[in-house]
This record gives sequence, structure tokens and C-alpha cells, in this order.
Amino acid sequence: MIDYYGYIDCPVLENKHTRVVLTVHGGRVLEYSLSGKNSLYLDPEGAGMTYLPNKESHGSFGARFDIGPEYTIPEHPELWLGEWHVEHADSRSVRMMSNRDCSTGLKLIREFVLQGESSHLLVTQTICNESEEQQNCCHWSRTFGLGGGKVIIPLSCSSRFPKSYVMYGPGSVIEYQPYDPAIRVRDGFLEIVEKPARPKLGMDSYAGWFAYLERNDLLFVKRFPVFPDRVYGEIAGLTLSIYYCEDSLCELEPIGPLERLQPGESASFTEEWFLQDYPFPGEEEVDLSELTHLVKGLEGW
Repeated sequence: MIDYYGYIDCPVLENKHTRVVLTVHGGRVLEYSLSGKNSLYLDPEGAGMTYLPNKESHGSFGARFDIGPEYTIPEHPELWLGEWHVEHADSRSVRMMSNRDCSTGLKLIREFVLQGESSHLLVTQTICNESEEQQNCCHWSRTFGLGGGKVIIPLSCSSRFPKSYVMYGPGSVIEYQPYDPAIRVRDGFLEIVEKPARPKLGMDSYAGWFAYLERNDLLFVKRFPVFPDRVYGEIAGLTLSIYYCEDSLCELEPIGPLERLQPGESASFTEEWFLQDYPFPGEEEVDLSELTHLVKGLEGW
């Protein structure tokens, strides 16, 4: 346990090159670093903030997790902002649990496991239905990467979207045929090479991984299960979403399939995270073949 970013008693997982710092405030990751370089965005003005009902400031930076679908589930700030409890902690694994949420009747469990010799981090969220009714919900990751990076998403064989993505806004509009020079399809990949015109994007790729190239020369890769034969509950049936917030952060959001949980049932979703040194390409095109080879060669892939 260490004190970090204004919080006390933060569990730490680490090996020779990788460190993971967690907090019970929202069950979040505050640091996921390789050789001392943190891949996560922490607002300097958000240090030590905690959730207080009916207060705007709550300190939700770092790697956050949530449940969805976004527009059909009741608001549940206690689950993703409230104080959690550490059930188990050692040098390579931590298990945390939320309180039961009154608005949904759900309780969440998160387990973080760092492998011994690499940056390979397993993050598992389990949704438990402790209500007396069926609950329709899904996993929804909300990780803040450092701003100004490039997103690389391998595309599956087909997409229901003409441009392989949708763009949210203005307002409640979801544009299914957007045009944005910051986003392109090249050699079987969707590339977001700079901040798009509107911040929120959605994809339906079933490739099961994507990469984020950060300006501090880190490659942040997420791998996650996908289910082509299952229903995804977001309005546009998304398997992942990307959100660029000005130049400060980029939100990296794998989304799980819809779970129809009966009372007493639970469902788990595991993301696998990887970090690798990778020179930021700047204005140059990313060598997609080389990047794919590097990603598939990561320890634990």
C-alpha cells in the first residue's frame, strides 16, 4: 500500500518493469506504467477528490470501469464513483468489491492480476444481480489514456456501419455516415490519427483488440472477448467506443455483450492490457503490418 495522487493506502502491483496503482475510490487504476512512464491521464487538479452525492467534483481520472447500456440503465454513481472495499491483495493481484447499488440492485467485483515478467494485466469485472428482478446490463470500460494519441483498430470481416464507425452528436444524433479527415480505413484497420471533429465514436469490430499510440512513446493495447452471435445493448450495437476529450485525454472503452441476469446470477468480463515501448510516429504513417506483428508477439498474447 502507498499514498498516491492524494489517496491513502493505494494497493500496488509491480514487477521488474511494470507498476499498477489502484484506489478504492471508484475501484479505479491510477497508474499503469512501463519503466516509470504512466499510460493513464490524471488531472493535476483532481488529486484526492472523492465522490459526494449531489456534488459535481468527484475525481474520476485514471482507468475507470462502469456498466451499461448507457441510456437504458438507471443512474448508478455509487458503483463507479463510490468507495469500494479490498477483499484480497498481494504483490500480483487485488480483488475489490463495491457496495450493493440501490438504484440497480447490482454489486460489482473487480480483480486485477499482473503477470510476473511482463506488462500483461488482466482486469476482470463481475456483475452480480442482488435484486429481486431480472437486470439487463453490460460491461463498459472507461479508461483515460493520455491525450493526443493515435487509435488503431483492426476491422472484422464486415461492419453494419458504412464507414466502419459512427460519430455521436451534435446532441442526441448518431451519424452513421460521418466524414472526418482525422479518421480513415487503411489496409483493414480503422485509424484515428488526430482529434476528430466530435469527440465520441463507436465501432462494431469483432477483432477483439485495439492499440493506442501515446505521445510519451508507449503502445497501450487492450484485448477483450467478442461475441458475434450475441446481442450488444448499446443503441448502435457497439463492441467498443473511443472518446477524445480535447487534447488532454482519450477514453478507451471496450463494451461487453448484453447480460440478462436473473436474481442471484452474475456475469464476468475480462480485459487484457499490455504496454510496450513504441516511438510515437508523429505525422508519419504507422506501419500496420509491423504494429500487428509486435502486438501479436506480446508476452501473454
